[in-house]
Amino acid sequence: MTNSPLRVAVAGLGFGEKVHLEALRTSPDWEPVALWHPRPERLEEACRSQGLRGTTTFAALLEDPGIDAVVIATPPGPRHQLATAALEAGKHLMLEKPVGLNAQEVENLHRLALARGLTVAVDFEYRAVPLFQQLADLLQQGTLGDPWLVKLDWLMASRADAARPWSWYSDASQGGGVLGALGTHAFDLLHWLIGPTSNLVAQLSTAIGSRPDPGTGAMTAVDAEDVALVQLQLQGRGDQPVPAQLNLASVTRAGRGFWLELYGSDATLVLGSDNQSDYVHGFGLWIARPGESLRPVAPDAELAFRRTWGDGRIAPVERLHGWWAQAIRERRPMVPGLLEALASQRCCDQARQSAPKNPRIGITANTSSS
Repeated sequence: MTNSPLRVAVAGLGFGEKVHLEALRTSPDWEPVALWHPRPERLEEACRSQGLRGTTTFAALLEDPGIDAVVIATPPGPRHQLATAALEAGKHLMLEKPVGLNAQEVENLHRLALARGLTVAVDFEYRAVPLFQQLADLLQQGTLGDPWLVKLDWLMASRADAARPWSWYSDASQGGGVLGALGTHAFDLLHWLIGPTSNLVAQLSTAIGSRPDPGTGAMTAVDAEDVALVQLQLQGRGDQPVPAQLNLASVTRAGRGFWLELYGSDATLVLGSDNQSDYVHGFGLWIARPGESLRPVAPDAELAFRRTWGDGRIAPVERLHGWWAQAIRERRPMVPGLLEALASQRCCDQARQSAPKNPRIGITANTSSS
């Protein structure tokens, strides 16, 4: 494969157009050449504004020999079917998460990608955010010592407004819910920073049980969780078990945002941001040695993004695109890729399976007399 730009199509025009396409345009590794969307009017609008050709027929997109790779940034429901067709057509892939509706779908894609010798990236973009990378370096250096406790609160208000219309996000069968939106990232981060999950139990709930239909305004039931409380056991260095607590919500008004706390024998490390309008900018990193108070860690200039975007999501996605292109050229699997997505999806599946259904605790008054 030459060093000329790889030709890429974008399927899905939400996050795909706003973030992936903008990131691809600035990269010397990529040349965006086509768009796909099932609705003609939406596709025409995007093609006109982006100056790209497009099609509403996914099979026609895949038949084009001038396309080397496809970014699939659709809602989760059709993602497995589209990704399968793209791999069978010999296209490298970048997939949004959750990659599938269950772990079996992710495993199927992994086997197919290996059989076809194709490179599949998964958009776990927090692995590409500078302070997250700096925290990973500190942990790799042993700064924390033996990890004793991990706690991650990710409490957002994105769906706290009950008037926000019903969408696929409200439907568990379509991959909706806070586990798919935030949990996939959270599990991947914990695996990357500490180690794999060996045990997991969860409590899930839906705070806003109905939302207005976007077409009719009729109230429509919501069955996807908007709150998830998860207890995990991670396997640290030397298979040392590390207790972890994960709290996720998309309905917490004035929620505290993202805060990851790591407590160990040699230090405490905290990474967090209360900026709910930008998922990347605003993070800080703090450290405390035994007997010290938390103090900020200066950002490592070598890990900084090469430019600042108005939409903070573009910079880490652009960095992932670079890693993806390098993996394709070197004909090797991508990290983060389908193996990392599979580990994350197994945790999501287990969280749903372990969550009690309408649990009730029977309380009997003590009526015995002395």
